[in-house]
Amino acid sequence: MHIDMATGSRTTATTAAPSETTGPMAPAEEPAATGPEPCDLVTVPARQGLEAADILRRGSDQEAVGPVLHDGPCATVGFLVPPGTAEAWDVPGSACTRTDGRGLRIPAEPPVSGSGWLLPPGDDTSVTDPAALRAALDQAARLIEAADNCR
Repeated sequence: MHIDMATGSRTTATTAAPSETTGPMAPAEEPAATGPEPCDLVTVPARQGLEAADILRRGSDQEAVGPVLHDGPCATVGFLVPPGTAEAWDVPGSACTRTDGRGLRIPAEPPVSGSGWLLPPGDDTSVTDPAALRAALDQAARLIEAADNCR
């Protein structure tokens, strides 16, 4: 998943960017589908991201997880996190794209062709807590490593 910082649109290597005026990730001047909350995007390989999403959903603080995208063509999972998270994000094997609220809003429909909401946004959607995500990604990496070493 890639985010065009000028328009806030997301693209993959196999899809074209949505139109600036008709695409699901229209510029910031247009109203957001689920609220005006801006966000950064943490992307990880699908296997680790799916495991981390499960860990977050099973956790005692289920409010720690917000909308989660699964991008099949890119084999990634994306977690929407608060703006500014990218400044301190240093989790190996992941990337955090900074948007500074310049157009990226939580859309009602998946923003990339071939992607889908693993955990869709709701009317009162908040983003994923970065500390909880960091812990879940670490736990997921350990579980995957343990599973791979059992072969």
